[in-house]
Parts: sequence; structure tokens; C-alpha cells
Amino acid sequence: MIRTAFFDAKEYDIPAFESFGKEKDIEFKFFETKLGSDTVELARGFDAVCVFVNDDVNGKVIDELYSYGVKLIALRSAGYNNVDIRHAFGKIHVVHVPAYSPYSVAEHAMALLLTSVRRIHKAYNRTRDFNFSLNGLTGFDLHGKTVGVIGTGRIGRIFIDICRGFGMNVLAYDKFPAPDSSIEYTGLDELFEKSDIISLHCPLTDETRHVIGMDAVGKMKKGVVIINTSRGALVDAEALLEGIKERKIGAACLDVYEEEADLFFEDRSGHILNDDVLARLISMPNVIVTSHQAFLTEEALRNIASTTVSNIRSYFDNDGMCDNELCYHCGEIEQCRKERKNRCF
Repeated sequence: MIRTAFFDAKEYDIPAFESFGKEKDIEFKFFETKLGSDTVELARGFDAVCVFVNDDVNGKVIDELYSYGVKLIALRSAGYNNVDIRHAFGKIHVVHVPAYSPYSVAEHAMALLLTSVRRIHKAYNRTRDFNFSLNGLTGFDLHGKTVGVIGTGRIGRIFIDICRGFGMNVLAYDKFPAPDSSIEYTGLDELFEKSDIISLHCPLTDETRHVIGMDAVGKMKKGVVIINTSRGALVDAEALLEGIKERKIGAACLDVYEEEADLFFEDRSGHILNDDVLARLISMPNVIVTSHQAFLTEEALRNIASTTVSNIRSYFDNDGMCDNELCYHCGEIEQCRKERKNRCF
């Protein structure tokens, strides 16, 4: 029996993980609290920890886990910017879920876009008060518009397919362009200058942090719509707010936020929101914020649980080898696993 401490557990996580865990002889202990320096003690006596996007797996936490004999950090997400991969190297192995349901995220991005440009959220609120006026609800056609897609992994490519279904023109930027694709790649500056809509589907790295900042906003079309369903820190929230106030940015659709860690996934309705930037963004009539729910479909939850459980079982059954491992052995984090035949360490 592999004992795994499961942090930041929500009620929608538990059924699938319990079901798949029993099949693979893995016992999960579910903790509502997030993993961090103040809670790492809870992992004492476990073989592995299972974490999500807002758990803080920094160097200090990794050292504590290592001292407890924890062998594996299993991310139940694709992103890993909240884990110090470099510090973990040589101590604890790290695995992730590279793909769970790219359709869920891509479809949510399009749902946000349609809701925004057709004012569906405003119409919904009006009709509940029996207000059937159409004043102020004028939108625009997506057909013929140019969408700039930053990041053409699986989610980005599915979003591109959806956009093409609407008759949109697509420009894309990716440091590693998809081979043998019909995607039209361009530089970031050209993408900013020509796009009516910009959607982010790239990981958060040192290079992509604040890829949407004041400089980028200055290069964009007046009235541009920005969509972010990837990682919050891809967008400089203060620059975004300033662009909206200056009427340069026509709308923003956000499923993630730069400082979301202590806010998203929790009910804060009875509290005063201390984050002034987020409060001002939410107050804007042309901003839609959802709380990191793009992944949240039944299919995705089952795929996340299935892959995470398989990752844990694979690691312990195969002498520390797992196809979905992340490591710093060659500095490529994900890329090196495609060629790796032996353990990273």
C-alpha cells in the first residue's frame, strides 16, 4: 500500500481519486489545507504527496519532505511553476499530468470569449429582473476576425481548431512551433499588432512571465480582447487594468489571476477582498473572471485522477522511472524525458 498525502482537496476531487486509488493499492489521505511551509509536517509518514496549482512546493518544503522520507511529488496538473524543480533534483522525483482534457480548457476559453463579445452575462442578469431591453448589448461577429494564439501545445491547437470553425483567421506564436501543421506562425510583435483577440495557452516560465505587459499592450489594436486560461502571471494584472482604463483593451476574459493562490477555489463571499487590483478588474463591465475552472469537467477530473494514480504506481513499481517525470537533469524539464532511458537520479 502506497500512502499518499493529498493536499488542497476539494469535494469534486475525492471520488475519482478514491476509486482509482483502490484499484492501484494507493491510500490517499485528503487534507483541505494547501501544502506549504506551515503545513508540510502533515506529510510526515507518507510515501508521496499529491499537490495542485496553488500548493507552494518551494525549496524549504522540498527539504522537509525529503527529511521525512517522501519519495515522490505527484502534481495533478500540467503546470509546475509552483514546484522548485531545480531544488528537487537529486532529492525527490516530480511527476505531472501533461494532458487531461485539452478540450475542457479550450472550450472554456471560447465560452468566455462568446460570453464577453455577445454580452451574454449582462443579458442573463437583465432578464432575471424582467428587463428585456437590448440597449448596450451589441456585440460583434467572430467570423473574419484575427485571433492571436500564444502557445500551440494540445490546448492551443484545439482552440485554434475551434476558432477556425467560426471562420476566424489565426496567427500563432510558440518558441517550439508544431511540426507539420497548417498553423501560421509569426513573431510576438506582429501577433500583438494584428490580432483582434489574443488567447494565452503557454506555460509560465521566466520567458513568458508578463508576456502581456505594458509594452505588449502598447503594440495591440485598440479594442483587443485578451483571454487567459493558462497561468495568471502570463499577464501583468496592473498593466491589464491600465490598458482597460485607457480604452486600449476592449475586454478581458480571465480564468486565472497572478495573485490567485489565496483566493481562487475558496468561498470569499463573506470577506472583504484585500486585492485591490482584482477587485477593480472584477468591477469593470468588460471583464469576466472565472475562478480557475477551465479544467473542471467530469472527463478531465477522471483523466487527472487516472493519470496521477498511474504516475504514482509507475514510479514505485519501476524503480523510480515514470514517463511523466519532470526533472532538472539536462535543464529541459519536460523535453529530456522523450529520450531518457534511465532514472534522472
